[in-house]
Amino acid sequence: MGDAVWFKNAIIYQILIDRFAGCKSNNWDKPIFLGGNIEGIIEKLPYIKELGVNTIWISPFYRTSAYHGYEIVNFFEVDHSFGTKDDLINLIGKVHELGMWIIADFVPNHCSWKHPFFLEAQKNKNSEYYNWFYFKKWPYDYMCFLKFRNLPKINLEYPPAGQHIIDAAKQWLSLGLDGFRLDHVIGPKHEFWKKFREEIKNENPKAVLIGEAWMMGIKFNELETINVRKKFLKWFLGSSSDNLFKEYIGELDGVLDFKFCDLMREFARRKINRKRLMSKLEKHFSKYPDNFFLPVFLDNHDMNRFLFECGNDKKKLKEAVKILFSVNQPTVIYYGSEVGMRQEKSLEEFSENGDLQARQPMKWKQQDSELLEFYKKVIKKD
Repeated sequence: MGDAVWFKNAIIYQILIDRFAGCKSNNWDKPIFLGGNIEGIIEKLPYIKELGVNTIWISPFYRTSAYHGYEIVNFFEVDHSFGTKDDLINLIGKVHELGMWIIADFVPNHCSWKHPFFLEAQKNKNSEYYNWFYFKKWPYDYMCFLKFRNLPKINLEYPPAGQHIIDAAKQWLSLGLDGFRLDHVIGPKHEFWKKFREEIKNENPKAVLIGEAWMMGIKFNELETINVRKKFLKWFLGSSSDNLFKEYIGELDGVLDFKFCDLMREFARRKINRKRLMSKLEKHFSKYPDNFFLPVFLDNHDMNRFLFECGNDKKKLKEAVKILFSVNQPTVIYYGSEVGMRQEKSLEEFSENGDLQARQPMKWKQQDSELLEFYKKVIKKD
């Protein structure tokens, strides 16, 4: 934990920039930019502050080829769809003025296949960027993020590539960010994370580093893209093994608690009762040192909203929210959960882009005001 002790009491509000505020289009069921931007977040800071949260987590804002920001074409620039570097500096400043913290999503494992370095490596085998990627049979057969060919995996073991990614993180940290949520931490090797941590903590000891260690839905033939110990066993045993999380003790400040999320979903579907749930949670948390954070959450941008999992039973959601805030860990609220945002269909019903169901634009009108007041009260008690 070190100097990132502030994060212990973090109540985090997760924002997908393109879908939160400033949207100019209603075509949310298409994987396109809707117009949400950094300026929109700045305008809604009073709302976020009033909710009672003290930390904001924003999706990737780097130059990108996709609305969600995870397909990066330049790690050192802000995407014009989201705003400018000055907008980002302004947001960070305003968040701090309100006595809050701000962390950002960072994606070290892969980039967009439209990234100029990858395009050059594909074009020329003698390019200085050839070794930045894992070509099996140049130029079209290469390792990527799981099975997604539009996301070539970066060879972080190659010093120029690894340093490029670390330098990008340091650049954004220098603007005042308070840390990162690190995407797909199971992709890079542990050696990379040790170096990443060392360089980031030298820049800012208080910066928090939280990993996304999740193996849900990974196919056997995708294991080659992953670098965790005993990966076959962890894949075989399921997505949120405590043994997977423990690999990052001493390397990161913590990992998002997918185990908690899985158990809460079982509770939502009435597969376990409250007593059994609390017993399992107690056992789970007892496995970790106090200085390793396990931010707890009910849902995020990659899964069905919790209200959907509850069969739109608001009473069940409220019960889950109370449990969420009773746990002695940082807490995450996915934007819109507090105003009753819902979906009609499960992500699993779609062959592609099912995640759009959980990424609808924030409801600024027709909000469930009673639920919003409930969230505020629970947060205030925390």
